[in-house]
Order: sequence, then C-alpha cells, then structure tokens
Amino acid sequence: MNDTAAQTALQQAQHIVFMTGAGVSTPSGIPDYRSKNGLYTEHHNAEYYLSHAFLASHPTEFYQYLKSNLYYPDAQPNVIHQKMAALTQQGRASVITQNIDNLYVVAKTANLVEFHGNLYQVYCTKCGQSVAWQDYLKAPTHQADGGYLRPNVVLYDEGIAPENIERAVQYLQQADLVVICGTSFRVYPFAGLIDYRNPQAQVLAVNAEPLQLPFDFTMVQEDATTFFEEVQV
Repeated sequence: MNDTAAQTALQQAQHIVFMTGAGVSTPSGIPDYRSKNGLYTEHHNAEYYLSHAFLASHPTEFYQYLKSNLYYPDAQPNVIHQKMAALTQQGRASVITQNIDNLYVVAKTANLVEFHGNLYQVYCTKCGQSVAWQDYLKAPTHQADGGYLRPNVVLYDEGIAPENIERAVQYLQQADLVVICGTSFRVYPFAGLIDYRNPQAQVLAVNAEPLQLPFDFTMVQEDATTFFEEVQV
C-alpha cells in the first residue's frame, strides 16, 4: 500500500482504532525513556526505577526519578495527537495508547484508553484522594494526612486496570481499521490486544522503522508526523 492508499483507507474507515506508543509523543519533545540518555545507568535500567518494588523500597528515590525524567508539563500535542483526536471527536475513531504523558487528554481525545495510566492523575496512597499534579511536583506527600502520593500509572510488576482492558477489547472488536503508530509493538499485554480485533479489520502500521508482526498488515514506513499532516479530517 502506498501513502495515497493508506490515506484513502483512513478517510473511508468508520471505526478506526489507533494503537500508539512513545513515537507519537517524541515530536512534542517527550523522549522515549527506553532510549533516552541517562535513563539507563550502569547499575539499573528504567524498568527497575519504574517498578512497584522500587516505589515500595525507595519511595524518595522513586519520586525523584519520576520528577526528573518523566514529567514534561510544558509539552503540547503535535499534529499526530491533533488529527487522531479530531477523528475521535467525529465518532469515527478511538485511541488505545501506551503513553502516560496526558497529551491525548490535552488534545481533547474522545474514546481514549490510556492503557498504562496517566502521570497527571495523582492520588494519595493513604486516603485515596486525588491531588493536583502541580502539588505532587512540589512534594511527594499529601499535605492533608502525610500519605505518600503517586501517579495513577501502571508500574512494572503491577497489573493493567481491568476496565482499560475491557474498553480496549471492545473498541478493537468493533474496528474496521487498526492503525499501529509510534510503537515497536513488542510490549505486552498491550501488543496482545491486537488478537482481539475484528477479524475483518485491516491493520496498518505507520512507523519510521519497519515492524515485523506475526499477522497480515500493511506497512507504511514513514515519519508519522509527515503522514498525519496529510490526513484529512
């Protein structure tokens, strides 16, 4: 499929599911922590610092790591977020994302599943109350009761929220087109969601690097920003 055919498929589809990863947000200035300089140290990798075990055993260091490496509050949605959001607002699309950076929310995306949660939704682990993320970036404890604050994200060695799995599967079962974008599609259980797609759905991947996937799909090897600049909504 060439670029024109892929654009046509997007224009004609009525139930698009976008499955996205970090590559969607890198044009907004948010680095992919898997490859960002400094997130892998000589002792431990990012997965260690972003684990529930590290939170439980080193809460202060966990907080400093998140605050220093994952929060980019000044980042803004780019054309990829904007075009996807516009399609969701038309009732023609949904988004299932691995990203926890809140940019789809800022872009006013409807039908959104933040599969791994959202850094900007923070709560107190003692009382359960929601707390503004701005307060979290000032201090890791709840002013009201001294409880430890944490973002509502899925850490390594934690389970995915059942409601996120259910909604993601529901969207995929209704899809007539699945678009994989900005992800290596090797992280599970996210990548395994594709097994629940409507068997009649066409699968399209838009990625700068070619993907090797164990099912029939169409590869558009192109920078996603360039591709979505041409998407008509």
